[in-house]
Amino acid sequence: MADDTSSNSISRRKFLESAALSAAALGATASAQSPEDAAKGEHDRSGSNPGGPLSPSLSAENADSVMPPITDHGDVHPFKYPFTFSHKRTQEGGWARQVTVLDLPVANSIAGVNMRLTAGGIRELHWHSAGEWALMLYGSARITCLDQLGKPFIDDVKEGDIWFFPAGYPHSIQGLEPDGCEFLLVFDDGRFSEYNTFMLADWTAHTPRSVLAKNFNLSEKALSSIPRGELYIFQSAVPQTSLQDDRRTAAGNVGLSSQNFTFRLMQMAPSHNDKSGEVRIVDSSIFKASTTIAAAHVIVHPGGMREMHWHQNADEWQYYISGQARMTVFAASGRARTMDFQKGDVGYVQQTLPHYIENTGTEDLVFLEMFKSSYYADVSLNNWLTHLPPALVQAHLNIDRAAISAIPHGEKVIVPG
Repeated sequence: MADDTSSNSISRRKFLESAALSAAALGATASAQSPEDAAKGEHDRSGSNPGGPLSPSLSAENADSVMPPITDHGDVHPFKYPFTFSHKRTQEGGWARQVTVLDLPVANSIAGVNMRLTAGGIRELHWHSAGEWALMLYGSARITCLDQLGKPFIDDVKEGDIWFFPAGYPHSIQGLEPDGCEFLLVFDDGRFSEYNTFMLADWTAHTPRSVLAKNFNLSEKALSSIPRGELYIFQSAVPQTSLQDDRRTAAGNVGLSSQNFTFRLMQMAPSHNDKSGEVRIVDSSIFKASTTIAAAHVIVHPGGMREMHWHQNADEWQYYISGQARMTVFAASGRARTMDFQKGDVGYVQQTLPHYIENTGTEDLVFLEMFKSSYYADVSLNNWLTHLPPALVQAHLNIDRAAISAIPHGEKVIVPG
């Protein structure tokens, strides 16, 4: 009996010693690993997806949705929609596709259209119930507009130029040689639909022939071949007359419009420029015609980032022209979501929600920030923190005075990697 008791005591002692050594080893490992690293390890293990349906190409483009950063939390609705997913309405003379609130429900203040016209291709004479802002992405075009005084405006636009037509102003767009054009249209109404606009041929097709004859002072026979419905986008001959000749003919006895509906965006000096990138801000203060839309054209070099900020005056609608990026939107109450963006994607950030846009690629990130507003405004986190009493910032972030002094003073717009 005594031998059994002694044997059991030795066994228990060895077990306890072994357990103590194991606990010490685990404690040493835990102490060597930061709480953030430990949480991320568990986060990554929990987020595995060994048997679920995955699209390799979509997963590669949306890594932060497949495996969100550990800082993401809560239910934040998607704020991305690729134009690639949009139906492309193709006709002889070009095509169009759109992203509206029906595609991206959060985007209720702005809608976008991507359009291509061949050389000679015409976007039928038309007008909208919303204001139209545009950026030429490729090629060249001739545009026309009639102002509120009944005076015509005609101009040629090329890559990097923008235009703005207020709601109700009739206008047209035609692609020029050698290869037509492609452009982005931005409308100041998220419910807007490019396929529900007021078009000349559609109107005349749905007006009694006798009324048309009376209005135009023509015989009904002279109108026998008018289209039976909208033309929308159609092929025509490339203009053979010069811009000057077209302006002279259109002016007639009323003269040309005194308003300029176009602006050479990429010819203006950057509003902000440093080694990390450059920004061009265009609103009604310098482009008088654009009374309902303000814009920023942003270039971020590799490794750089559009600094942490928010916009206090309007929602932000984004279009990604080139490169790749990621953006985290913080929606308050512990809610945040990160999404990835590539060329052709649309992003959207609601008014006052803070965010950043980081270049995650190896080439320049180029994108637009668009606002339903007559002016551009933002709040820089760095600028705010560096214009407060240091002790107040220290109390919030628990960092020392040296760290506070190292925060970039003032608004940088783009910060280096």
